[in-house]
Amino acid sequence: MRANTLLYSITGVTFLLFAGIGLITYTAEKQTQEATDKAAQLQTELAAAGLRSPSADQLVHTLGADGGAVCLDPDDALRRGILYGQLTNGAAGPGQRPVIADNKVVQGQLLIIKVYCPEYIESFQKVVDDLKLEDVA
Repeated sequence: MRANTLLYSITGVTFLLFAGIGLITYTAEKQTQEATDKAAQLQTELAAAGLRSPSADQLVHTLGADGGAVCLDPDDALRRGILYGQLTNGAAGPGQRPVIADNKVVQGQLLIIKVYCPEYIESFQKVVDDLKLEDVA
């Protein structure tokens, strides 16, 4: 019985040690100079467009150096469906209707794509061009 307790204790401590090392390595990897530079560039782009900008630290943690989830094929059918689903009146079920959204709704995403994954900017711009957007806000 005592041998099992010792084995479980050693296994638990080893697991916690590896988890701690993994967490430190993951956090340090995201804090690269490239991520910081891209966050600063995005802040500049957002300010120039007249949009609010999150802190550089938030951008680094969210988008990293590669744009995170925003740059995972933004022209994919699933991601377009999510975008279209967000451009509605806010109702649920049968009351949900598409609306004419403000131009600023997609400007942030376009700027993120421009800074972090410019290879997708043309294809996503075509998706945005198909939307009916106006200056409504």
